[in-house]
Amino acid sequence: MTNIAAGTPGLGQFIAGAAATGGAGGIRGGSSAGDRGSWYEAMSRAWGQTLDSQAAVITDMSASISSGSDQPSDMVQLTAASLKMQFMSNNAATSQNSVGQALETLGKRN
Repeated sequence: MTNIAAGTPGLGQFIAGAAATGGAGGIRGGSSAGDRGSWYEAMSRAWGQTLDSQAAVITDMSASISSGSDQPSDMVQLTAASLKMQFMSNNAATSQNSVGQALETLGKRN
């Protein structure tokens, strides 16, 4: 079973990396070196990469359980990973909405 805490880079590392490279590379990739985005786009990519990473953990755990490793401890770990994904997803939406509203407010000022 995969340890849900071990080896998972933090969101701050993703944001710093996405901002430094303009989002080039990584799980989502798709940006060229000349295609520098805003820090808001870097934050969006960072959240996407973080959520993709957690989804991969959940998929691996689910596959392990489907293949016969259905011990109660495995089920509890899968539940914990799913709840972590829910928490992260809620925080991603909240941060995106908050920053978006702040940028909208700044854009309306003269």
